[in-house]
Amino acid sequence: MAILDDDVVNAFVPGRRLERPALGTGRLSGLRFAVKDLFDVAGSITTYGNPDWAASHPVAVATAPVITTLLQAGARLVGKTKTVELAYGLTGENVWHGTPVNPRAPQRFPGGSSCGSATAVAADLVDFALGSDTAGSVRIPASYCGLYGIRPSHGAVSLAGAFPLAPSFDTCGWFSRTASLLVGVGDVLLPGGRQPVDGPLLRVEEAWVNARPEVAEVLRPRLERIEQLRGRAIGIRVVPEGIDSLFDHFRTVQAEEVWASLGRWIETAKPRLGPGVRERFAAAKATDPAIAGPGRAFRRVLQARVRPLLAAGAVLVFPTSPCPAPLLTAGPAEQDAVRAATIGVTAIASLCGLPEVTLPAGMVDGAPVGLSLVAGPGLDRGLLAFACDAADVLGLPI
Repeated sequence: MAILDDDVVNAFVPGRRLERPALGTGRLSGLRFAVKDLFDVAGSITTYGNPDWAASHPVAVATAPVITTLLQAGARLVGKTKTVELAYGLTGENVWHGTPVNPRAPQRFPGGSSCGSATAVAADLVDFALGSDTAGSVRIPASYCGLYGIRPSHGAVSLAGAFPLAPSFDTCGWFSRTASLLVGVGDVLLPGGRQPVDGPLLRVEEAWVNARPEVAEVLRPRLERIEQLRGRAIGIRVVPEGIDSLFDHFRTVQAEEVWASLGRWIETAKPRLGPGVRERFAAAKATDPAIAGPGRAFRRVLQARVRPLLAAGAVLVFPTSPCPAPLLTAGPAEQDAVRAATIGVTAIASLCGLPEVTLPAGMVDGAPVGLSLVAGPGLDRGLLAFACDAADVLGLPI
């Protein structure tokens, strides 16, 4: 371990920098990576963004397999990155460790809960970084910080040795500054061969309407350029109940799982929790199974609608986030409104267990905004290949 002074954006967990050398050579030789501080590394404590969690949990005895796989592929670990407490938030705030600085828009939030991983990549402190994505915690900071990011198909990448939030939604994702490296990490971590994703583009109308007008205006020309690859996008509607229903149903199912995963520790340890996180855990505790039940039923209905559309290689396309990152001065009411509107879109892939890649497609008010591509379950490698093609036609870093 070493103490380094290059963390100009406060991306890394405070204290001595956790480092591990490569364990072999391969696809990722010579590259630096960081990991969100909910993945175990043998010989260190995983703090999960909360001092009382760190104080009540032992040193990890084994390293998460996903980290070992990256080390064996030639990459070297250069640090653990900050997370929102217990990964339960989308802005990137952490009152105990400090909120990382968004390198692309310093006056705005970096996005969470994989905030530190995103800022480390955006600031060129590492080549790529691991995060986790439950409700959007890779996709949203990638969009906010002008990065490529992927939420894989649910279960595609091992979460052994990672602390849970809502297990039926939790995924291991990653960030990069180039499309080719996003693919390269996928070549190491994702199972199976590359199945082509060569169907039509499907424009999810609810998500475009949900986006702020200035975001939609910037991203529509990007969609038109991607149409050069697949023909004109077909407009579809997947939520006749209204996009707000996605947030309403997602949050009840997530809350039930969050309390099942972490409630016992919350009740026994009585940890200090920061603003916003404290209220979300209180709401999770109060979630009645009778309310979460309809959410689980809605999830099955949505999967039955969306998955068949993608079975032949079609790709959903929509704004990753309805808005750029909120300003650091945004109050609780504005943050809650952004969270609801955002999860109304990110819940599509989360509820359906689908892979989603976000591209750093544009700028609004001096801040980045992303464009998302979503494919059928298990088509992660094909989606990454198409994302590379889309990045090329958009003139983005390859």
